[in-house]
Amino acid sequence: MNETDEIRGKVEGTAPVPLSVLDLVTVGAGRTATEALRTSVQISRLAESRGFHRYWVAEHHSMPGVASSSPAVILAHLAAHTTRIRLGSGGVMLPNHAPLVIAEQFGTLEAMAPGRVDLGLGRAPGTDGATAAALRRTDRLNEGADDFPEQLAELTHFLDDDFPPGHRYARIHAVPGPIQSTSPGGVQSPHRPPIWLLGSSGFSARLAGSLGLPFAFAHHFSAQNTIPALDLYRESFRPSAVLDAPYALIGVSALATDDEKEARRQVLAAALNMVRLRTGRPGLVPTPEEAEAYEFSAMEREFINTWNSNVIHGTSDEVRAGLDDLQKRTGADELMLTSHAHSGDLRLRSYELIADAYGLPQAS
Repeated sequence: MNETDEIRGKVEGTAPVPLSVLDLVTVGAGRTATEALRTSVQISRLAESRGFHRYWVAEHHSMPGVASSSPAVILAHLAAHTTRIRLGSGGVMLPNHAPLVIAEQFGTLEAMAPGRVDLGLGRAPGTDGATAAALRRTDRLNEGADDFPEQLAELTHFLDDDFPPGHRYARIHAVPGPIQSTSPGGVQSPHRPPIWLLGSSGFSARLAGSLGLPFAFAHHFSAQNTIPALDLYRESFRPSAVLDAPYALIGVSALATDDEKEARRQVLAAALNMVRLRTGRPGLVPTPEEAEAYEFSAMEREFINTWNSNVIHGTSDEVRAGLDDLQKRTGADELMLTSHAHSGDLRLRSYELIADAYGLPQAS
């Protein structure tokens, strides 16, 4: 299998494009991170058995309702509970970490799950400025974003073990990695995690295109920029050893329930959680009952109406129709679904209903 084959997904059932999962390991009020991580295992196994192509975990920090601060650790756990589905980061926030550390972490994951690890990279901190400063041990936060192309090049050299002679890192090797195949008696896996660039604006779209890399766009929280960013990616694309043509997925908030009313209740609770996050009051995902009793200000109500207009929710038929329409409008090559609900059981049920709606393979 070459790298292009590892990137491009396979369409299953009647889905318009490959379907995948983005997991924030959300924690609801009255629940624990342990319960949320157990739900992640359940969803990853369901996704694998039903033909979803990949399962990504997103890096976030200092958010009580999001337990995905350590994607590499979670992915190692999921690798132990799955056998085929691709696993990856959606993404690791590169400015928060030394490139060598990421190369070592994902080289280790590749050794654990050969040929099924993706490395998705973002240039945002995945948190607020103060937390980003604590992570990076510096207050010069603009450096991380501005230096992203250089950090990306450094990370790529570590993954491929191909710094040019004379480079200050030429004698440093990410292990596990290619250096092991050139050591006496060494045998190394031919795989290395494909790099994806993630974005919510045009910067990473243009960079991914110019480098011939796959691109993932965060439609679920930046819907107004989706089509412009995808257009920019395609216009900027230059064929590479990785891809001969553009390949773009979009992250989509989608929640299917057996009852349309329940979908509305859960989406309202998730939106209240977002209101609190955006106003500096991050917390656990509230219950639907708390959201229904909450007195929204006019400004908050306006925000929620705008936010929920980009959440595809309802019965499985309604969600399928919404996803089909979104794929036609954007031309996305893959849809990566993220389901937000207070209950882990409802999140699990959502992916099951969507799989059924598209006639994805039944669990064996």
